[in-house]
Amino acid sequence: MVYFDGYLPALDEPMLFSRRPQPGWLAIDMRFGHVDIVHARCSADHKPEIAFCESFPKEGSEADTLARLRKELRLGRYRCTTLLKSEHYQMHQFEAPNVPPAEVKAAMRWRVKDALDYPIEAAIVEVLDIPVDRAALTQTHALYAISARTSTIETCIKPFTDAHVPLAAIDIPDLAQRNIAALFEADVRGVAMLVFEEGEGVLTFSSGGELYLVRRIEVAYSQLNDPNEATRQRHFERIALEVQRSLDHVDSQYHHVPIARLMLMPLPQEVGLQEFLAANLYIPVETIDLAQVLDLHEAPALADPAVQARYLATIGAALRNEEAVPS
Repeated sequence: MVYFDGYLPALDEPMLFSRRPQPGWLAIDMRFGHVDIVHARCSADHKPEIAFCESFPKEGSEADTLARLRKELRLGRYRCTTLLKSEHYQMHQFEAPNVPPAEVKAAMRWRVKDALDYPIEAAIVEVLDIPVDRAALTQTHALYAISARTSTIETCIKPFTDAHVPLAAIDIPDLAQRNIAALFEADVRGVAMLVFEEGEGVLTFSSGGELYLVRRIEVAYSQLNDPNEATRQRHFERIALEVQRSLDHVDSQYHHVPIARLMLMPLPQEVGLQEFLAANLYIPVETIDLAQVLDLHEAPALADPAVQARYLATIGAALRNEEAVPS
């Protein structure tokens, strides 16, 4: 599914479909002071390949920077996607409305309007299905409604439009994280994944490439290495409690999705969070190593766990597996 695609401008086809369009997706993540770019190519027969992974400093405005990179990297040859920041959208879980599929999105707009602090007329709403147990006789069917201000989407799109960079999709970090987690799934069991950003931790539960649950944990990346041991211990205890509560919720609501393990983003070894969680949870806790699931030959810098951690969301965004635009 392409998120917020209904508001994307018409693509410049001569620029997008150049003589030799590149397969896969190019994710462009606009961060403070720099732009992270990852190109991934997915194949049914081999590991997904990271063909390019690099960061560039911002010079001038975002549009100026993108225009420069469009020329340097020939961005017109790619299908490009970008990520919204976590503070720029909301996810609400609701029971699925009893309406025909074509009317679900409209029905969810009415459901979500009371949860917003701004008029629904100023919102764009997308819907993400949460799969049900096909073997169950009765089960509540739930959906995620993903909402963002129209002005936020306009602001996100404008630098790409001004720079003539073809933007084919706008995604959210939760789904980028799901794309990474899907690579670590085994058999029919699901995976929990815990990633920390500067402002918070994001815990996702997925199985079969589908996202079932997202939880925010109010512990920032910088707090994981607090110099005060007692304070750091309290942060660890809070994280473990939130993970355990979420595991219990998944076991109760989605008992057909057994969670095999918790994948933790690469962290400095001295932090000690993996060891703490392993000692306090009933499932194995492992550190993400992208070399196990991705072909990194063309991006050797990603052999470094710290580099993997930095690009994790951008890599996940580039691992889109649907064909939104013909190639």
